[in-house]
Order: sequence, then C-alpha cells, then structure tokens
Amino acid sequence: MVKIRLSRGGSKKRPYYHIIVADQRNKRDGKHLERLGFFNPLSTAADVENFRVDKERYDYWMSVGAQPSERVSKLVKAHTEDSA
Repeated sequence: MVKIRLSRGGSKKRPYYHIIVADQRNKRDGKHLERLGFFNPLSTAADVENFRVDKERYDYWMSVGAQPSERVSKLVKAHTEDSA
C-alpha cells in the first residue's frame, strides 16, 4: 500500500520533516516515490513558512488510492482551512 507520510530530516533536537509518498514497507527515511512538501515544527516566526504541500499532487495521490498518515491528514486539513 502507498502511504503519504512524514520523513524526518534536520539535526539532533532540530527536526524538519518532508511530506513524502512511499510504499509502507519502506523505512521512514528510506526510499520514496515523490516528495510533496515539508513541515517545520520549530518555525515560530510569522514571516517564515512552516508548512507547504503541493495540493495538486496530494489530490492526485489520494485519487489513486494513497493513504495519508494521521499526522499528515491533520496538517493538510488545518492548513487548507487557514488558507480558505
């Protein structure tokens, strides 16, 4: 099954996440099919973007059966409501 999930980057105690599409059998930070965006949980400044997702590609992957993780679905839902 194909999942839309977070992949951790950044250094120790400074996490940074990529939103990726990957086979669920692959490791968290392993091989992925496509990178859709990012999430920076430590970004608190108003002028710094802390979340971005390519909504068109996200919708495509959802239409072909990809399942988002719980955290990714909450992030996308929260940020699409803010921009609407």
